[in-house]
Amino acid sequence: MTTEDPGTAGLDTGGPDNDAPDAATLRAFGVAGSVPERLAGGQGTTWRAGDLVFRPHGNAAEAAWRSGVLATLEHTSAFHTPRPVPTADGHWTRGPWEAWEWVPGTADATRVAEVLRAGAAFHRAVAHLARPSFLDRTVDPWSRADRMVWDEAPVPDAIAHDVSVRRLSDAFRPVDAPRQLIHRDLLGNVLFADGQPPTVIDWAPSWRPSGFGAAIAAVDAVCWHGVPVARLASFGVGVDGWSQLLVRALAFRVVTLHLLGAWDDRSVALHRPVVDALV
Repeated sequence: MTTEDPGTAGLDTGGPDNDAPDAATLRAFGVAGSVPERLAGGQGTTWRAGDLVFRPHGNAAEAAWRSGVLATLEHTSAFHTPRPVPTADGHWTRGPWEAWEWVPGTADATRVAEVLRAGAAFHRAVAHLARPSFLDRTVDPWSRADRMVWDEAPVPDAIAHDVSVRRLSDAFRPVDAPRQLIHRDLLGNVLFADGQPPTVIDWAPSWRPSGFGAAIAAVDAVCWHGVPVARLASFGVGVDGWSQLLVRALAFRVVTLHLLGAWDDRSVALHRPVVDALV
């Protein structure tokens, strides 16, 4: 399940309720008798049991594809990922759950440059992959907003007429950069641990220029984590079309908040200075 943040925790109602995986699920993944412990993040729906992390997948086809890729993806000194864990009968999911090996580490939204380096390494590692067909069928708010800001779906009038959305969309220009699979929610999903490469978790896939994932992380850091807006330019050194990717990344977050019913006075205040800076 995509649980993309920032500022939207608790608003995604997909997946099971906040109940822990049941005994049959634990047994299927080989950790029978373990007591599940709720983990921070994941909107309260992620659990650890034994050496496994359980999370609701939201879409079995996407979960099977992602697990199949990450089961064999070559890691480097610049990043690694948790490996998916199959059930005893060889499936990547059981009911609403998928399981991953637990890895130590903590996210740190202030380490933006390090997050972007890990994200760039991850994107290089998946650049050869073909576009999966399930991307055309995903209808969660993040996927819908993604399509809208890349002119692949109409923006509802009630959203299009919002001042911030209108100002950003008026600044859209073509982006001449190749598309590939990216992770569009990097900032809170890169874990750091001493002596280990950064760990990229909770892959939210999209088919966009690789710099779009970095641009989303950069605007997230400024809007939600107090990073100065003046640093935005430095985060994109060497990225083609960086200024336009930032505009679309910010529009993506604003449109998503609208779709979630979370575009309120606080959100306006947090985003307006960045809108002003970019347009």
